Amino acid sequence: MASPLLDADFSTKVLKSPLPVLVDFWAPWCGPCKAMLPIVEALTEQYAGRVEFFKMNVDEQNETASTFSVMSIPTFILFKNGEARDTIIGVKSKEEISKHLDALLI
Repeated sequence: MASPLLDADFSTKVLKSPLPVLVDFWAPWCGPCKAMLPIVEALTEQYAGRVEFFKMNVDEQNETASTFSVMSIPTFILFKNGEARDTIIGVKSKEEISKHLDALLI
């Protein structure tokens, strides 16, 4: 399961992570975000030990969302070695997100 992430923990848990990281920017009122939940959970299991997964509630943790210009949700930003490497916006299939994650693992 993707762990909740706070603005205060972003640098430590994402930018300094030894593994690639997917951050799911979402909100509880967002229908498309809810639609992505089972897909993100399946990916969390599929990539366990290879990719870290975090969820950021943009209503409660808006500093990081603002820093990375998150304008619509769901937005998934993939990080590697402390840098944002890829951004996925909107509802996507598990296979499509997997392609982005696989590219990050190369």
